Amino acid sequence: MKKQILCVVLSSLIFLGAFLIASKKETVLDLPPNTPIEETPDLFESEKMLATQKINTMSLDEKIGQLFLVRIPEQGIEQDIENYQFGGLLFFAKDFKNLTKSEVQNKIRSYQSFAKIPMLMAVDEEGGTVSRLSNNKNLVAEPFLSPSELYQNGGLEAIKEDTIRKTNILSELGLNLNLAPVVDIALKKEDYMFERSLQEDAEKTSEYAKIIIQTSDPTKLSFTLKHFPGYGNNSDTHQDKSIDTRDINTIKQQDLKPFEAGINAGAEAILISHNIVTAMDPVNPASLSPSVHDLLKNELHFSGVIITDNLDMAGVNMDEETKIYKALTSGNDLLITTDYKNDILIVKKLLSEKVIDEELINEKVIKLLAWKYYKKLI
Repeated sequence: MKKQILCVVLSSLIFLGAFLIASKKETVLDLPPNTPIEETPDLFESEKMLATQKINTMSLDEKIGQLFLVRIPEQGIEQDIENYQFGGLLFFAKDFKNLTKSEVQNKIRSYQSFAKIPMLMAVDEEGGTVSRLSNNKNLVAEPFLSPSELYQNGGLEAIKEDTIRKTNILSELGLNLNLAPVVDIALKKEDYMFERSLQEDAEKTSEYAKIIIQTSDPTKLSFTLKHFPGYGNNSDTHQDKSIDTRDINTIKQQDLKPFEAGINAGAEAILISHNIVTAMDPVNPASLSPSVHDLLKNELHFSGVIITDNLDMAGVNMDEETKIYKALTSGNDLLITTDYKNDILIVKKLLSEKVIDEELINEKVIKLLAWKYYKKLI
């Protein structure tokens, strides 16, 4: 009897072992070749279902409007918000001139009231030479210092305190997106970005990028790393075409490091420059280059929102239809523009002529909506 029981137990163990081995083999065989063990998570993955539900309630015109971060014109913006349903507005110093805190708050609330989906309210508040609020003492008691001044006076702790201060002041006004920090590496006074940069090497600039992203609070104010893939010592793309002829190893070992550090810290948005970086693309400005966007997404594993620099700058001097087509197909999600009426007409034309399809628009809008859910705007 004991022998019979022992045989049954042994048979069961052999069967169980064979089953586990077979299961293990089957699992391995089911995996595609070269499947990575762990994939980089999508930053807004949890919000995509809500975004997909939201986009199904939107018209094509409303979806097109979400693609644009619009520089505010002198007049008529309220009606245009209602007509176009922009993704967001971009404020400059003129939009705050002589206003009190309550006047700015009321202005922004009024703008938001015309939008079916809450808009991004953006500003370039770098500190130092580019500070849209600091000239108005009604809004900021003491002007924001430049990154280099902060770092030289108090190191990373001063950067952290400044980030918290900017977050509190801007978000209280109703702003929710800062197109800063500048994480370009500029070490010479003659470099165009020198005054706006940290004026330190790749290692210190990487720490700078990391501390700002770690300190930021997206539900109040999101920060944007710029100007990818690094400005170097290039000329001003506001004025003319700018060409970077450095080799790819120099760019990767130096300029990309701060962006990589910021991405690893959870950066939500990156702004792309209009520099032509010949080592990546000898023809297209970075903002319109598929290869530059491919590097950002696939080598640096950035899954957040990619924003163009203003498409009306001289550094992207080409016919408007080609510019908008390249901006949409190269990998950007959000387009900064001044001439938004014309640009929106071009998007509609490209769709009607089937040069691009609605699926491309949907893909971008889902990411933008997911970001707005992530930021608790919606």
